[in-house]
Amino acid sequence: MGANIVIGFLGGLITGISPCILPVLPVIFFSGGLDSARPGAEPSSTARPPSRWRPYQVIAGLVVSFSAFTLIGSLVLGVLGLPQDLFRWTGIAILAAVGVGLMVPRFEELLEKPFSWIPMRRVDARRGGLGLGLALGAVFVPCAGPVLAAITVSGATGRIGPETIALTLSFALGVAVPLLFFALAGRRVAERLKSFRRRQRSIRIVGGALMIALAAGLAFDLPAAVQRLIPDYTAGLQDQLAPQAGSPLALGGLVTDENRDLDRCTQNATMLQDCGPAPAFHDVTAWLGSQPLTMSQLRGKVVLVDFWAYSCINCQRSLPHIVQLNDAYKSAGLTVIGVHTPEYAFEREQHNVQDGVAAHGIDYPVAMDNSYGTWTAYRNRFWPAQYLIDANGNVRHIQQGEGGYQTTEALVRQLLDQAHPGTALPQPVEGKDTAPTAGSTTPETFLGVAKQTNYAGTETYKAGLGTFAYPATQRADSFTLAGPWNLDTQRIVAPAAGDEASRVRLSFHARQVQAVLAGSGTLTVHGPGGDQTINVSGTPRSYVLLDGSAVQTGTLEVTASAGLELYSFTFG
Repeated sequence: MGANIVIGFLGGLITGISPCILPVLPVIFFSGGLDSARPGAEPSSTARPPSRWRPYQVIAGLVVSFSAFTLIGSLVLGVLGLPQDLFRWTGIAILAAVGVGLMVPRFEELLEKPFSWIPMRRVDARRGGLGLGLALGAVFVPCAGPVLAAITVSGATGRIGPETIALTLSFALGVAVPLLFFALAGRRVAERLKSFRRRQRSIRIVGGALMIALAAGLAFDLPAAVQRLIPDYTAGLQDQLAPQAGSPLALGGLVTDENRDLDRCTQNATMLQDCGPAPAFHDVTAWLGSQPLTMSQLRGKVVLVDFWAYSCINCQRSLPHIVQLNDAYKSAGLTVIGVHTPEYAFEREQHNVQDGVAAHGIDYPVAMDNSYGTWTAYRNRFWPAQYLIDANGNVRHIQQGEGGYQTTEALVRQLLDQAHPGTALPQPVEGKDTAPTAGSTTPETFLGVAKQTNYAGTETYKAGLGTFAYPATQRADSFTLAGPWNLDTQRIVAPAAGDEASRVRLSFHARQVQAVLAGSGTLTVHGPGGDQTINVSGTPRSYVLLDGSAVQTGTLEVTASAGLELYSFTFG
């Protein structure tokens, strides 16, 4: 954990001096220099030095809200079924309201009225900076460097443990150091310049205008456009802090007394192993096709727990095998439990999952694991993954990723024979494994800034609205962008129609290419198989862009209509 704290703090320091803090810098500077006069009072008679604690309150509020929203914001909104950008828009609204209050004292009094019941305290935009800091934290999204990406992915997927919390807090404190310096500098200027105190009314108007301008700019993503005009002089430093596989920042399972013995299992083994008692189903938000189940209820049955997500292409390739096993062996004592753990925010919606269950012909129980409670309990890392449990409730085999279908079936048969000796079993249903081997196709390509891989463009790949151009050359197994795109944590979105189309170019080798798409519109595909137009609507899901008879190497370009959302490309 010590390494996490050091890396997080250094990452925050670097971010705090990077171009991404420029939009909030004027507001932070002016926040420390506002007086404590009552609204409507004459500055000459009531002006007094700005509160010495105001800069600390602003930065403390920013640290608290930024940490909370980064760690649990997406989880809370997902559980409540609210829009994923609710906190951001709330913060923008608060900034605008505080700005108007600074300029119009009467409006400031109206803002204070809901809090008038608090004894001996007044919510004054000039006196207490905590509220302003909380609003800034909701909208302050630092450059998506490697450390922040690790935090964001951990929070979005529910893998929040002591290491992630320590990393987030140390990162936020690192960012706070340079921002506090600027806030204190603003207060020092206010203390030293008499003209600053004499002209508090003018300063308040300027400060209010800056806050309103920041709110408007954030609403229209203007800060992102400004940042793109300034070279990111800290990118090299941030890259040096990128988490390496196996490091404390790498994603992994939380070890508890319940799941500690899972270490006994060798992943994808070809024989039965003893991996300890199966963990329980934790924090299931809904059971589809079944009443709630427990491991004690399943005692005496051979159980196959399958972790999946309905838009995951790897899961889509493995699901027919799981369904086939269920159909062949359920009468012999096999119980298949699907644990649907969302990879994307739209996969948290129950009606979307129900559509996915129906589309894949699943008739076994499915547990919706939106909070990643069961995923964490099983220390899982992959979509798909199967955990084979014997009649005594012990995990005997773990298969992570595609493939191993023949092995899994053979082990199912062994466990069924052990549980019910002499029971007639059907003929094996599995043929040759069809899962692609590592390196045989282009790897899965995520487009969101938190997980993007294989990007080969020349522009910086960071959150916000940007305009891109294809590079002169493009390496194999990569993607580039052209035209306007709005980059988000999990997706890229084609903005409103303009003079230039929003396009993606893929260099790939695969037999099949699919894309996870959402929204409503059309995706025009130009590829080796010719041109086609795909209509996108309804439940977000995976669409087939190319389906050949053999693996081929080539280039594929897609053009997205306004509002279309692209999450990832997968290859088979």
